[in-house]
Amino acid sequence: MAMKQSLDMRQGTSLVMTPQLQQAIKLLQLSNQELAEFVEAEIERNPLLQKSEDNDGAGEGSEPARREEMSLDDSSGMGEAREQLDAPGEDVYEPGTGSDNAMPAGVSGPSAKADWSGIGAGPASDDYDMASNTSSNVSLNQHLHDQLQLAGLSAADRLIAARLIDETDDGGYLRTTVEEVAKDLGADEANVEAVLHVCQGFEPTGVMARSIPECLALQLKERGRYDPAMEAMIENLALVAKHDLKTLSDRCGVGKEDLMDMMSELRQLSPKPGSGYSSDTTIAVQPDVYVRELPNGMFAVELNSDTLPRVLMDKAYYAEVSALKMRDQEKEFISECAASASWLIKSLDQRARTILKVASEIVRQQDAFFAHGVAHLKPLNLKQVADAIEMHESTVSRVTTNKYMSTPRGLFELKYFFSAAIPATGGGEAHSAEAVRYRIKQLIDKEDPDDVLSDDQIVEILTGYGVEIARRTVAKYRESLHIPSSVQRRRINRAS
Repeated sequence: MAMKQSLDMRQGTSLVMTPQLQQAIKLLQLSNQELAEFVEAEIERNPLLQKSEDNDGAGEGSEPARREEMSLDDSSGMGEAREQLDAPGEDVYEPGTGSDNAMPAGVSGPSAKADWSGIGAGPASDDYDMASNTSSNVSLNQHLHDQLQLAGLSAADRLIAARLIDETDDGGYLRTTVEEVAKDLGADEANVEAVLHVCQGFEPTGVMARSIPECLALQLKERGRYDPAMEAMIENLALVAKHDLKTLSDRCGVGKEDLMDMMSELRQLSPKPGSGYSSDTTIAVQPDVYVRELPNGMFAVELNSDTLPRVLMDKAYYAEVSALKMRDQEKEFISECAASASWLIKSLDQRARTILKVASEIVRQQDAFFAHGVAHLKPLNLKQVADAIEMHESTVSRVTTNKYMSTPRGLFELKYFFSAAIPATGGGEAHSAEAVRYRIKQLIDKEDPDDVLSDDQIVEILTGYGVEIARRTVAKYRESLHIPSSVQRRRINRAS
């Protein structure tokens, strides 16, 4: 067969991801904190960008859209976004403060409250607690280093201690081994162990432990209560969690009354001794969207303008610089800065419009939740929202990532409202997995202590509500709620 070279012309379409379009897509999935940092970096890099301090100075059309008008992409790609973002407009981005988007819904109930109870919470006491009285601006790492200066260790031991402190996490636990520290520093393991013993005497008590049993043991030793019986209990924490009092009593060698006293003491200890100190990694969550109830029982959806950066392009400075004599490279730089500033402003506005559009559709789809609570949450997926607002699923996915909605029922991540469907008996309307999970919690919370519900019984009750669900699914949802099994709940009820 003869081989030959030839040139052919073919016409076709393809999606070209320009750097500007990539930036617009990136902005969509950033949280408000990440967005603020990104804009700050752009302002430092681009001399034509500056912050706008005048909250009322935005012109008409400069604030984010208050109705669903634009889509960042469609099922065919980025063509629509290119046309919208390239459209002429004011080179100013000033977030608005309100919305006239009202979604039909019933009257909302009281705000839901999260249950933060845990075994680390102890009874109130008049004793001075250094951890709880330390300024919230002081981190655990700094607090430990301050104590190290007063520990009276040698220079070599201070180096070892500093390394151990730096390997301690925000909860107060040492996240390395003595062997690793000794190897890295070229020190003797026995010496590192001795220095660790000194550091474990720092406040808060229990700090720099390598496990929960060691942490609790340090606190009990400081109280003078680490006797053989308590040591046996610490070694059998799994039995404590299961409330297997009979086996635990045999292991500890004490009667039921003494065992209950020991368990009461154990509840007064803190499994996270470092929790009373500030953390550099902790970032407060701020809502991106507000949902408020209107007098007519409907709900209005509006952006949180406080979290949106206000930026504008300094056109006067651009005109002044452009009038100067410049070399080709300088002209190119100023031209790129102007194009980048204009694109960023449009991208920010487009981001705000898209978030508002998606959030409004979520409120419309989940109106029963806002009116009646979690039990009425409907099954919802990305495709349903994307089809309703004529966007691509990937866009909705990016918009709902790290975005939060403040509602009369509490603060929720946008992804919370997307829930799998649980089929209904008789082919009726499907139930939301989150709503079913909530029903399971309600059933267990209201169960008779003398007649604990098994997973099979919960299946029967849910079937009566029209929910078609398997026993293993009930067990999975129960475990996700950190609810013990029926056997463990019976033991807990007998012990109380």
